[in-house]
Amino acid sequence: MADKILPQRIRELVPESQAYMDLLAFERKLDQTIMRKRVDIQEALKRPMKQKRKLRLYISNTFNPAKPDAEDSDGSIASWELRVEGKLLDDPSKQKRKFSSFFKSLVIELDKDLYGPDNHLVEWHRTPTTQETDGFQVKRPGDLSVRCTLLLMLDYQPPQFKLDPRLARLLGLHTQSRSAIVQALWQYVKTNRLQDSHDKEYINGDKYFQQIFDCPRLKFSEIPQRLTALLLPPDPIVINHVISVDPSDQKKTACYDIDVEVEEPLKGQMSSFLLSTANQQEISALDSKIHETIESINQLKIQRDFMLSFSRDPKGYIQDLLRSQSRDLKVMTDVAGNPEEERRAEFYHQPWSQEAVSRYFYCKIQQRRQELEQSLVVRTT
Repeated sequence: MADKILPQRIRELVPESQAYMDLLAFERKLDQTIMRKRVDIQEALKRPMKQKRKLRLYISNTFNPAKPDAEDSDGSIASWELRVEGKLLDDPSKQKRKFSSFFKSLVIELDKDLYGPDNHLVEWHRTPTTQETDGFQVKRPGDLSVRCTLLLMLDYQPPQFKLDPRLARLLGLHTQSRSAIVQALWQYVKTNRLQDSHDKEYINGDKYFQQIFDCPRLKFSEIPQRLTALLLPPDPIVINHVISVDPSDQKKTACYDIDVEVEEPLKGQMSSFLLSTANQQEISALDSKIHETIESINQLKIQRDFMLSFSRDPKGYIQDLLRSQSRDLKVMTDVAGNPEEERRAEFYHQPWSQEAVSRYFYCKIQQRRQELEQSLVVRTT
């Protein structure tokens, strides 16, 4: 920011430059505001940003009766096919989520009496390499209606747990994430003033607290470890369904609405804002132009000062300039010289001055000759 500031002497010469300085001050405030907002967004992204939505589940089945005249064996045996599909209701996002992405596992339990103990379960479990799908299909031979039970386990992110019944009654929670459970427990401690007044690290349990944690007093830092035994896997969603082979029921579809948590759409926009570099590149390019302009203004100010000083006192300025350049030359060549002799005209009438003038003109002629030769080469090419 410092290299964008116009020097005071330039601002005095050009009163209109104050408008630029005002814009510079506004830019500084805007940068500070944007920086604070970026920090706020980064902190917000560290916390789960979820919203409740409805996932509509569709369960349907078709029946394929046996065909005695079929050439292949599959067509000569009656069979049914069960389909489990679903979609989000009122989903504003352009990219639709696959149905399987909402679940951690799906188990379909068929009638064991009809399909035996080894073929009555159909299971799907999520793995790191799982390919998401829009639905599940199960096909089995049979010409009888089948009762089945669907067990669907939601894929909670972050993971959620079912609370021990005693802890659930105490906190008024059934299934929640670990962080939400710890926060609710801390709120219970504060509300009931269970924190030790002398040693804030300890919690003095009331009768309910003691029944759950089986101790009269414990450190707050011990709670996450003790909670492990009180947290259970969440209950699956259980749906009982009848796979009908009755032709009149073929077009019937059972629908169920399930509450699911999805990412807040704003979270994607916030992440894109933090990762976006297009604006930063444009700002950097503009900053470079500003730096070049300020440097050009400073150079023009130096030229102006030169011309102004020369117009006021040409002789004095030339003498000052020669003295300055003479000092610079001595510093560069590490020659001390004799200022008292150099200020007298007799010093320059010595024999060495003639040789110095000849060498000077010789160098100038050689320089000019090289320039002419280069220009001729350029023209011929």
